[in-house]
Amino acid sequence: MSENPLISITVCVRDGIHWIDGCLESLSNQTYRPLEIVAVDDGSTDGSRQQLERWHNPDAEIPIHVYTQDALGLSAGRNLAVQKSGGEWIAITDIDVRPTQNWITNLYEKSQPLNPDERVVAVTGRTIFEKAGDLISLLRSVEIATKYRSRPRRTSLANGPCSMFHRQSLDEIGGFDPEWYHAEDMEVSLKLIYSGGTIVYAPEAVVSHTAESERKHFLAKRSRDARAHVRIMRKYPRRRRKGPDLDFIGSSTMVLFVAPLWMSMLLTSLPFLYLFLQTDSRGWDEIQTWWQTKILLVTIALLFVQELLIWRGPLGVVNRTAIYMSKKNRIFVYVALKVLIVQWSFALWRGLLLGIYDALRRMNGHDFTKS
Repeated sequence: MSENPLISITVCVRDGIHWIDGCLESLSNQTYRPLEIVAVDDGSTDGSRQQLERWHNPDAEIPIHVYTQDALGLSAGRNLAVQKSGGEWIAITDIDVRPTQNWITNLYEKSQPLNPDERVVAVTGRTIFEKAGDLISLLRSVEIATKYRSRPRRTSLANGPCSMFHRQSLDEIGGFDPEWYHAEDMEVSLKLIYSGGTIVYAPEAVVSHTAESERKHFLAKRSRDARAHVRIMRKYPRRRRKGPDLDFIGSSTMVLFVAPLWMSMLLTSLPFLYLFLQTDSRGWDEIQTWWQTKILLVTIALLFVQELLIWRGPLGVVNRTAIYMSKKNRIFVYVALKVLIVQWSFALWRGLLLGIYDALRRMNGHDFTKS
């Protein structure tokens, strides 16, 4: 008989019928024992509930239990899955993820503390984003790989697609709050660290994420990330956080500054452009007054700063790799990347403004009196 503890894998789905079979098949092929799978349908309307229920098999070698709920959100779905599970450790993943066979085995191997003072409350693996031949999926794949490349053993985030939580520790902090708007994995991670726990990174515990290809979907997710980040920074400012600093923000901090720079360049160029169009045949030299020249120089300087932001640091690594790996004309890819980064920046600002609105209205997890 195995001396290993029971581990419960939980997964939630809403309107993801085309991902269900691939995800549950990969979960059923895990090498770790004893294991159970708990799946929750969160108010799907595309037939996902019926498709999920076909997998319900409590008597299998790896039992699969399927539950349904109204559309209450991912945090509520994770809570239901935890309540219905019996494992000492609770693994979470997403329906658009395909874990490798040894995912749980490798997570569990890293769950033992290195010293008596360390209390491991979660272990997080590594997510590889697939490529689909388009710029969005290529950029996302390279960006995620860059984030994981420099990740330390003690980390600050148990990522939603590839993590495992100690059940008792998760229960002690109250689990997942249904009022949280997005980023429930980051919120739980910070609460666990604040309680004195350690989150360990296990690079060998790999899951494969389906390609993130659609531009609209990519920008919407970046906006949601920024919106949720306002809540997290309000609740857990650096002075209140214990353990390692946030190590999974990635390129967003740099991208955030791109939109203001573009707006500044536009605004500082308008007077010069207006005067130039009004000169008629007076010639270029007649409009070169000192203040017009300064406007032009400021515009050029801002453009230079923007390029430094894009091509220096982590974002530069992402962009250079994306251009090198792309099979299209590299000049075209460069221009397309610039457009995408500007859109990305505006999406982040939209999310920040919505996050501020949430804070003012004390909604989507900003009512801290309930915590």
